[in-house]
Order: sequence, then C-alpha cells, then structure tokens
Amino acid sequence: MVRIKPLIVFSIRLFFLLFALGLIGVVVIWLTIVPSLPSVESLRDLKLQVPLRIYSTDGALMAEIGEQRRRPVALDDMPENLKLAFLSAEDDRFYRHPGVDWRGTTRAVWLYALSMGRGRVPGGSTITQQVARRFFLSTDYSVTRKLREMLLAFKIERELEKDEILELYLNKEFLGHRAYGVAAAAQVYYGKTLEDLTLAEMAMIAGLPKAPSRDNPISGPERAMIRRNWILGRMLELGHISEDAHASAVAQPNTASFHGPVVELEAPWIAEMVRSDVVERVGAEAAYSEGLVALTTIDSDLQRAAVRAVRDGLVAYDRRHGWRGPEDRMPAEALSDDDRIEDRLASIRPIADQQPALVEQVEAESARLRLAGGESISITLESVEWARPFLNINAVGSAPETVADVLEPGDIVRVRRAGEGWQLAQLPEAEAALVSMQAGTGEIRALVGGIDFAHSQFNRATQSQRQPGSAFKPFIYAAALDHGFTPASRVNDAPVVVNDPSMEREWKPTNFSQRFFGPTRLREAMVNSRNLVSVRLLMDMGIDTGRDYVTRFGFERSKLPNGPSMALGSAAITPVELTAAYAVFANGGFEVEPQYLYSVRDADGESILETEWRLPCPDCPEIPPPNEPETAVEESPDGPRQIRPELAREKISDADESGTEQDYELVGPPRPQHAERVLSGQTAWLIDSMLGDVVRRGTGRRALALERGDLAGKTGTTNDLRDTWFAGYGGDLVTVVWLGRDDNESLGSQEQGGRTALPLWVDFMATALEGRPESTRPTPIGLTRALIDPETGLRARPGAPGAVHEWFHADNLPPLSDPEDSGEQADPYEVY
Repeated sequence: MVRIKPLIVFSIRLFFLLFALGLIGVVVIWLTIVPSLPSVESLRDLKLQVPLRIYSTDGALMAEIGEQRRRPVALDDMPENLKLAFLSAEDDRFYRHPGVDWRGTTRAVWLYALSMGRGRVPGGSTITQQVARRFFLSTDYSVTRKLREMLLAFKIERELEKDEILELYLNKEFLGHRAYGVAAAAQVYYGKTLEDLTLAEMAMIAGLPKAPSRDNPISGPERAMIRRNWILGRMLELGHISEDAHASAVAQPNTASFHGPVVELEAPWIAEMVRSDVVERVGAEAAYSEGLVALTTIDSDLQRAAVRAVRDGLVAYDRRHGWRGPEDRMPAEALSDDDRIEDRLASIRPIADQQPALVEQVEAESARLRLAGGESISITLESVEWARPFLNINAVGSAPETVADVLEPGDIVRVRRAGEGWQLAQLPEAEAALVSMQAGTGEIRALVGGIDFAHSQFNRATQSQRQPGSAFKPFIYAAALDHGFTPASRVNDAPVVVNDPSMEREWKPTNFSQRFFGPTRLREAMVNSRNLVSVRLLMDMGIDTGRDYVTRFGFERSKLPNGPSMALGSAAITPVELTAAYAVFANGGFEVEPQYLYSVRDADGESILETEWRLPCPDCPEIPPPNEPETAVEESPDGPRQIRPELAREKISDADESGTEQDYELVGPPRPQHAERVLSGQTAWLIDSMLGDVVRRGTGRRALALERGDLAGKTGTTNDLRDTWFAGYGGDLVTVVWLGRDDNESLGSQEQGGRTALPLWVDFMATALEGRPESTRPTPIGLTRALIDPETGLRARPGAPGAVHEWFHADNLPPLSDPEDSGEQADPYEVY
C-alpha cells in the first residue's frame, strides 16, 4: 500500500500535467492557427476555373480554350452510383462525422508514429479535409499543415451543408489529363456524359483522386484496374450494389481512351479571332478560367460547307497539276515490323481530311494500304487515274495504266475518303480562303483561312494581303458612273503605255487574252473583263479622284497604289475587306462592318461584351438639322433620341437669344444606329446589274449551275496567275473566295478566277443558298431605261434595228442618235 500511494499520486500529477500541456497546446493552436484560417464564406460564391467556350449561332461548340477542363454539375444531376463510388473509396462515413473522422485520424497517427515521421502515411483525410486542402491549403506534408486542414474542416462543416461540400469536391478534384471534376473526367476518359457512364466506369473515375496522373486508366491501366475493382468490392461490402452488379462490373475491360474537347464545328480561325478579342478585353487569366461563353455569328451548316468547298477545291486544283510522288518511303526490311510501321505512321499528322498510309501490296488494278492503328484499306485504279506525273507547273505526264505505275510497296502516301471508299491524295501546294457574310448586317456566316488550321495557323481570310485583280474593277466602274459615265459609254479597248509612279517604270497593260477589241461599252467591258477600259476610266477621272472615291468601300487610301495600275487591282487587300466592299453593292449602297461575335457572357449569363451593330435602312428619312423641323434630335450615349416638339422650339429660341444650348428631357427608345450610305442606291443598282451580266454571260458563267436569277459577281486574276478570285453574292449573302500560293508563285497556265476560284464559290453557295428565296432588288427612283444603239452607245429611236435596253441615271441620258449619222460617230462619253 505504501508503494502504491506514491504511484497513484504520480499518475494523477502526470495526468494533470499532460492535460495542462494539451490545454496549452490547444490554446496556442487556437491563438496562432485559427485566426489565420481563411473564410469559408468564399466557398459559397466560388467560381471554379472553367475554360472559355466558343459557340456558333446555332449552339455548336467551336472551341474550348483553357488550362483546366471542367464542366461543373449540380449534385442532384450526378448519378447516385457515382456519388456512392466516391464515398466508398474516399470517405464512407462522410455523412456521419463532423469533418474529421477520428477512426481514420487515429489510424493515421499510429502509422505515422510507427514510421517515426519519415514519410507519408495513408488514410486520415476525409472528403471535407480534402476540400479544405484543395481550395485553401498547399500540399506540403507537415504536422502544422495537417492541423490547419483539420481545423478548417471543422469550420467548413459548421458553415456548409454536407451536400454542398460533396458537390464542391466532385467538381473541383483533379482527375488526370487536365480534367477537373467528374463531368470532365467522364468526357476525357470515355467521351460520355455522366448519365451515360456504366458502373465500372464510375468506379474507375472514383479511383482517380489517389494518384490521378500515375494511376489513371490511360497512363497506368493495370494499377487503375486494381483500384477500380477494389472500389467495386467496397461498394458491395457497404451494401451499395448487388452481387450481380458487382460481378458484371468487375468483368468489364478497361475501355478508357483519351477524348479531347468535343468540338462540334470546325471553325478554328474564327475561334482564334474570338479568343484574341476576349483576352484583349478581360485579360488572359479571366478569359481562360472564368467560364466565359462567346456566341458567334457563324452558321454551322454554312461553315461545314465552306470547309468542304475549300478542301475539295484545293484537291481539284492540285490534281490538275499531277502527282509529285510519295511523301516518304520505308525500307523493305521494315515492312514486316508492325511496331516500326505503327510508330512511323503515328508520327505523321493527318492534315485536313487526308490521312497517312503505308502501301503494303500493289497489283495492276488495286493496292492494299495500312492506316495508323492497323486498319487495312484498298484503292483502285480509278482512284489513281488522276495521278499523271508532275513535270512542271504547266505540264504533266501520261495517265497511269496500272496502280503500279503510281505506287509501290513501302511508299508512304496520303488518302482521303470518297463515299464508301478511299482515294489517293497529296497535300496541295496552294492555299485558299473563303468568307461569307450577310450583306445587310455584316454577320460573317462562314470563314475558312486555309486547308487546315493545325497545319498553318496563318489566317488567309483576314491576314493575307493579296492583289484582287479584276475583282477590283467594279469600284472603278462605280466611280466612273458617279463622274459622268454610263453603262453605255464607250471606252477604247486599245494598247496604252503609261508612266505609273507606283511601279517606277513604264507600264503596258494588256487583256488576259492578249487581244484588243476597240471601242467597248462599259457594260460589255465589265462582262468580259477588259483591262484597258478600266485603266482608261481611271486615267480620265484622275488617279487622286479614283483613290479618294474607292476609300468609301472601306479600303485604306495609303494602301492604294498611286498610279493607273490600281484600276486592275494592284492594291493589296484581304478577302474579308473585299467581302465587306462587295456588300455595298449587294445591300444597296451601305457600308456594313464585318462582325463575327454577338456577345460574350460570364458564368452567370451576364453580358460583358456586346457587338454594336449599324444596319442599313434604305427607307429611313435623313435626320434633319435641329433648326429646321418641329422635332429636334439630341445625341445621347445610347444613340440619337427625339426631343418633344415644344422643347425643340424652346431649344431654338434659347440658342437664338443666348447662343448656348440647354439640356432637355429625352423621350422614346434610342434611335437605331444606322449604317452610313456610301454609294447612291442608283449607282449600287447599276453596278449590281452589270455584275449580274458577268454571271449570266461573262466570266462568271459557271455560277449559272446554281440556277438562280439573283446572282452577281466578278472574277479576278493577277499577273503571272499568282492569285485567283471570285467575289459575288446572291440571296443577301456575299461570298469571296481566294486561291493562290503562300510563296506567291504562279498557279500554272490556264488557272484563272473563273476556272480556279469560282468552282469553290459555286460549291459553297449551292449549300448556302439552299432554301433561301431569291433576293429582289427593286429599281430605285432616279433610274430610267432607254433603247440604245449597241454600236454607238447613243439612244436609239423607236423601231431602230438591233437596239437594246440600257439603264441610266435619269439626269444622265446619252444623246439621241441621228438616223443620218453613221455608226462610227463618237459621243461625249467616249474615251480614247
């Protein structure tokens, strides 16, 4: 007894000492750690890092841009088995503990003690603790960080509901391959939405938080399968699934593979333009992480048609110039090594719709080829008949008689699908661009900047400065019509030698045909693209007058040549600029700015960027000066508004007496912002009429295949056949196509706008105009029609043989021809 008493006393003292030390420790922790804990309230308004998403006008995803791939989902919208899989794997007592699970914590402390603190130990962190760590703390491994994590978990549990915590966790957790949250993981690994996942796939995703980069089903499939099956076993043990469901899920193989963002519409050039605009407006960090949504003007069907037209048109051009041979070869000894073949094919990136393939066997009528992934395909003699040997840009060899004349085993070539089969292909050496825009609004409906964005990110639609050639002539003709000429004016199509300051040498322009046709009416000169007529028109008006005039179509004066070569399109402009300029003819004379973005909205749906539109209004009256009518106009930040008539009178009176104006009450909605009229309706209609004849009976006749009566446009070809164009419109849709080479080399003989670029335009417009009614362009007031003598351009008397109808400004009719004068008599409108 005597010995026991001191032991009891010692034990009591030791207990109180330890209690005091523990209490002091708690106080120290409370005073030092708790005040530094972050506020949990921020979790309620938390904005997860969500990438920028760009959509077409009909809701097709065009691009998803951001470091983290994330698709936040409400907990109620997640499958029950998915939630149970995560709880079984990470925290099966989640709904029963206060944020820290003492069982797991005790086990972790014991393991930590056994390891003498020499490394990490498993277990101990609840889902709430993981949320605390992911959102507020670092991943440093220390006792202090663990204490902060536990205290923060208690704080989170006091202020948030359990379901709120679980929803944060399932949307925030990193799950490998840049996927954050379960919805992103479902897309990345299985290409599915959450509701389409199987039980085995849910368990696989639930196993990812432990080691997402190492043990995911793509990078570490064996460890991922072990983890998945363990989770399925836990779900069975906890009564969440039946034995049959468990057995079926365990038997499922690993079907995971990498799935990139589900881009529903191929429009990377527009997407890049939008990305640049958004970054400029809100900054890169906000643009890529705040879940912004950009809605563009792109129409999905038209964009797909544009991509198809550009690729098919480039292939058609390239085939006319022959087969340049295989891209590469593999030695004979490598043809039996599957791994080596697969590695080689995998190293060659598909471009556009062309895939790399290895020729394995060749016969007279067919060949067997292998694609990346091991798929075997065959091509026939018919699919290689185009492959005449390339000799030079203007010559090809004889057509192949057998497949062996083109291919041999070991060749690495490209193929593209053609219906149910495959065709031999090669990467075109030329490039192309297409822009299609609503004439009345400026909305860009389709834009393609090349054959493949990944192959070349240079946007030829907006960045490539190329000479438009004869596609520029309508602007010269418009200037001529506003400076005294008419469609019936005759101009001499004859040789001329001029000293062009912009070329620093004498210049001798010619027609494409190398022929000259003498005095030619302007309409016929436009239809047949007579070069000398355009040059003489500009010289007669004056170079400075012409330059000043064409700037109203949106061209920068500094980029226009200071010489007569401007008449033949020697200025360097982009396809987008030419599209906007042609819209002036199509919409009746108004300048509309090309627009590709409707709005950008934040994650809450609030608009942060809205495009300002200026629309044509042909029937709107001109805004009168404030001192003339009963109603005055007051400018406001939202646009001009009307002032009450009595206030208008008061304003005039005050201004007369004091010389100063007062502020008045504005009434009514903002007046619409109208596009500026840059061309009279009469001149726009006349040019449209002449461009319509270009399609009906001139260089644009291929467009007649569309069987529409509202088509108008102009071909363009530059010196040495470097650039080919077609710019035209129909159904209120303006479309411009350019085809040329990036190195500015010749496209080859016989390649001109009507043969090279126009077929792309027709292919695209066949889809774009389907279902669109023909646009009607009523004759504006101020025009009149008269009979003319086609030989002289003068008005013809009734009953004159061979007379044709022509349209004129009502105040600019040509003189009436004298029946006694010969047809060779000149008139005041002739320029020689």
